[in-house]
Amino acid sequence: MNYLVTIGLEIHAQILTRSKMFCGCSADYADAPPNTHVCPVCMGLPGALPTPNRRAIELAALTGLALNCRISHENVISRKNYFYADLPSGYQRSQYDDPLCVDGWVDIEGDNGPKRIGLTRVHIEEDTGKLIHTNDGGSLVDFNRAGVPLMEIVSKPDIASPEEARRYFQKLRQILVWIGVNSGDMESGALRCDANVSVRPVGQQEYGPKVEIKNINSFRFVERALAYEIERQIRALESGEPIVQSTRGWDEASGTTVAQRTKEFAEDYRYFPEPDIPPLRLTDAWVAERRAELPELPDARRQRFVEEYGLTAYDAGILTDERAVSDFYEQAVAAARARGVTPKDVANWMTGEFFRLLKETGETLESATQRLRAGYIGEVQELLNQGVITRTSAKEAFEASFREGRSPATIVAERGLAVIGAGDALTDLVRQAIANNPKVVEEYRRGKGTAIKFLIGQVMKATRGQANPQAVQQALEQELAQE
Repeated sequence: MNYLVTIGLEIHAQILTRSKMFCGCSADYADAPPNTHVCPVCMGLPGALPTPNRRAIELAALTGLALNCRISHENVISRKNYFYADLPSGYQRSQYDDPLCVDGWVDIEGDNGPKRIGLTRVHIEEDTGKLIHTNDGGSLVDFNRAGVPLMEIVSKPDIASPEEARRYFQKLRQILVWIGVNSGDMESGALRCDANVSVRPVGQQEYGPKVEIKNINSFRFVERALAYEIERQIRALESGEPIVQSTRGWDEASGTTVAQRTKEFAEDYRYFPEPDIPPLRLTDAWVAERRAELPELPDARRQRFVEEYGLTAYDAGILTDERAVSDFYEQAVAAARARGVTPKDVANWMTGEFFRLLKETGETLESATQRLRAGYIGEVQELLNQGVITRTSAKEAFEASFREGRSPATIVAERGLAVIGAGDALTDLVRQAIANNPKVVEEYRRGKGTAIKFLIGQVMKATRGQANPQAVQQALEQELAQE
């Protein structure tokens, strides 16, 4: 490739609070009738005074700490002036020169190995309302979302490909959901992305003109939109067409980016400090309190799972993809160790049968674990280790525990799943298999030793996998030797 690609992402993440950023209106707008969660403050009416949401600021600072940022002790809320139908006040309360969090990073798997993506800033602002375009060419506005707390997370131009952009966006979403500051719901707009991309020939030091692709709400669309825009810019360069710094939108139907407007510059927004909100002064003690709220993060927990529990990097990655899964796994390990069951055995049940059943039923982890106790995983593995049940019976008992919420030991007893290892019952089944398969028996007696495997299979089938295979083979050999 004869061109260098430079990408930076601006991630807009709604902050999970009960009320809006500068008023007491509910921030839960998803199912509310239009324009019912509004008041004079979030509607921007003259004389209405804003009050900053303390919890939103705390969660934004928590985000900054999770992203390795420095927290600024002096913060100014500014007015970003631009006129659009979904901004009732005609300006957006945001931050400009004094962002809350600065100079962080996120580690991802780059195209050529581990890579660190730098962050310029994380700042707080308020979300806009929602425009609804009608079939007759008109537009309606729902202001329920206007004023909902929002963070903007701005990366440095360290991303070199659409694939790296997708991985970075995925990693950022994982962290935000993990620490409980964002729902991760991209369909509703709780998390969305603006992508800045430029292309320049190899050897050129100066960046090419930057094009911003607005409001992308899925990982796949980020990758596709950037791939298309890179190709578009390369075609323009090779044909001698100028690339203008501009804003474009992603059209999913056509798979193309579409011109919207010439790119604004910061001075076009006429930022100035919000006169109704004094500067926010954050102390060292306040920052220390936020740091104490920070949980163990995904990368650290994944590494600990490898070192402490002896998991493979792959299993540890799967089990730390979501915090709720990771927490449930640790609960299961704690219960299983008392039974002599290893963390690796618990991981095998989690990544195998448990995830299969979640996918098959469409259930969430939260609803499934209201029935399936964490200790049931160790219990079913203990029964297997003790030879009480076979692997096939263990899977049946585990699935029944998942669906019914009862202990594996109870299910094994009620369903008669215990291993058939010896005695008259096994002898009868062995004799029946011999009687039903005379040709196979003849092959065995002529010296074809592998023929006994077929007979073992017939007995195992008759017992629904409950027989001990070694005991079955021994019983077959004894019976065949007598005839």
